[in-house]
Amino acid sequence: KRILARRLRGTTPGVYLFRTHTRYLSARYAPRWRCCRGGATVVVVIEREEASGKWTSTEKKSAVAMERLMMRQMFEAESCTYTYVLADRADERHECVVIDPVDLTAARDAEVIRDLDLQPTLLLNTHVHADHVTGTGVLKTEYFQGAKSVLAKVSGGRADVHVAHGEVLRFGAFELEVRATPGHTAGCVSYVLYNAVGGARSPPLMVFTGDALLIRGCGRTDFQQGDSRQLYRSVHSQLFSLPDATLVYPAHDYKGRMMTTIGEERLLNPRLTKSEEEFVRVMSELNLPYPQKIDASLPLNLVCGLYEENTPVDAA
Repeated sequence: KRILARRLRGTTPGVYLFRTHTRYLSARYAPRWRCCRGGATVVVVIEREEASGKWTSTEKKSAVAMERLMMRQMFEAESCTYTYVLADRADERHECVVIDPVDLTAARDAEVIRDLDLQPTLLLNTHVHADHVTGTGVLKTEYFQGAKSVLAKVSGGRADVHVAHGEVLRFGAFELEVRATPGHTAGCVSYVLYNAVGGARSPPLMVFTGDALLIRGCGRTDFQQGDSRQLYRSVHSQLFSLPDATLVYPAHDYKGRMMTTIGEERLLNPRLTKSEEEFVRVMSELNLPYPQKIDASLPLNLVCGLYEENTPVDAA
């Protein structure tokens, strides 16, 4: 605890999450910091002081929002995909949303969701994936019949709900703002999370970026209508415009890292800190292998991960 306090002294104001073996970080180790209980995740709120010596109302709202957010980040090892379950602890209806589920781990996800006494309403994909088959079809047909699949309208894929840039999806007192972030594919979107208790939005808490922005990287742009220049502009206009303290949760990581922040990526991302022209050149020289599962995954993901009884195999 003392080590964490020393390392964070002088950190930019914001909301930070730390995994820890203890459930609570005592405020006496961190003067001017307030910490909230959050299961095995410690929520450290570093707040800027006003002239009066009181905490700022904006960051207080962020702290309250983080305290009532329930989130589970789960991993699928074959494609190194992260699936996210989000819920409002104070929601009496126990509704949740699921982001980027995978068919291979749909049974595990369903077990976790039921253990937490949650009911999925929306099953979101950030884009039409090429490296795995989405789990939305399995989850909504075999486990949660009331849930609806969600996909960007411009993706060309089938879904119960099609979304476009600027639309808002809700669960409990939280909102997910849809931001179009094409470039990896033409239909990529990111979901920015806010708390909206009382109708007033908190600052952005976190963003689920799919393959548009990865931890110290970004998605490839050499298939599925990918466009390096478009990706660069999407990230800089729609993601790097968020506050530095906004937490970033990507669809994949291949080195065991779980999250980052907008501030970190603006400063440290080896590709996206370059000029646009240099970025385009770097992406054109990657020479990545053809995705192993794209021929099987892509057609399925265009029909929500499941071929219906009367759907031809070449429906894509």
